[in-house]
Amino acid sequence: MSSSPGSPGCALGIDVGAARLGLAASDPGQTVALPVATLQRGARDGDAMSRLTREISEREAAVIVVGLPRQLDGSEGEAAAAARRFATQLGRRTEARVELWDERFTTALAERSLVDAGVRRSRRRQTVDAVAAALILQSWLDSRRR
Repeated sequence: MSSSPGSPGCALGIDVGAARLGLAASDPGQTVALPVATLQRGARDGDAMSRLTREISEREAAVIVVGLPRQLDGSEGEAAAAARRFATQLGRRTEARVELWDERFTTALAERSLVDAGVRRSRRRQTVDAVAAALILQSWLDSRRR
């Protein structure tokens, strides 16, 4: 997918978790974020990173927004440190700009929206991370328009 002349290009959002990565993408004009996939992490973490770098390349992403899970008081714990390490590692593998974005409450909001939509528990587990990534990315997109 090639971005049209004058458009900023696609943005990708990532919700980094210990077990899964949620992935979302914007349109080339960076207006709307949509969930894309949930990638499994773990022993085969290289598979998730390979799929992610392939998505970045195929979508010609201009920017990657990685969720930064701050605590309620704004401080950063181990999950935020892990997200920062992930963003640094990703930045070394791509030419796209990598930004961190406060993601407080996004997983809870994603879970709530899926419950409200009547999505079964087993299906929610498969999609909540991608929906959270879309919420992270949409928040970032909206902040750019203000």
